[in-house]
Amino acid sequence: MLRWFVRRGLLEAETAAGMLTWSHSGVHGHDGVWVPPEDRAFATRLARSCARHPVALSRLAYRADSGTVTYQSDTASGPTAGAETVDALEFLARVVSHIPNKGQVLQRYYGWYANRTRGIRRRAGVPEPAPAVAAAVAEDAVPLALQDARRRWAELLRRLFAVDPLRCPRCGDAMRVVAFITQPHVIDRILTHLRRHAPPATSA
Repeated sequence: MLRWFVRRGLLEAETAAGMLTWSHSGVHGHDGVWVPPEDRAFATRLARSCARHPVALSRLAYRADSGTVTYQSDTASGPTAGAETVDALEFLARVVSHIPNKGQVLQRYYGWYANRTRGIRRRAGVPEPAPAVAAAVAEDAVPLALQDARRRWAELLRRLFAVDPLRCPRCGDAMRVVAFITQPHVIDRILTHLRRHAPPATSA
């Protein structure tokens, strides 16, 4: 993405190179790894990692004479390795910045999971499906095959947009992936062709 911005002249090459050195602070989650129903130790470790406190007191040290806090990383290498010493007030400001304000909503649901659509299904008597995570951890659950697990994205799109992405919109037959196009110039040519031959939009 950064290279695309540089090619379009939207970002300087030096700025993009500097951004690549930033420490990644996001969280990545995927459903490619499933918890086997018989592996209770793995399920326990997963649950503990989700409930783990963000700050470990065993790696935290406060110096009253200087009013500073030193936090020791639990990694020996990488961008987060080592220790960092900051002012005590600065440390408190970093910690409390993750606490939401009173009444602030941090999770928002749309489409199939929105309150409105859930209410419509509840009034119509449509039972809600069991959560996928709970079903995967339950002892009596049958783990999905990897191919079936990868197709769950198509089911979510079908629920959200009422369109089956694995069906041809013209003939209705099942489609299959024949290639993955990653070259930017090829993608630009395809999108340009589709825009040029797209039917004109009609106003209501």
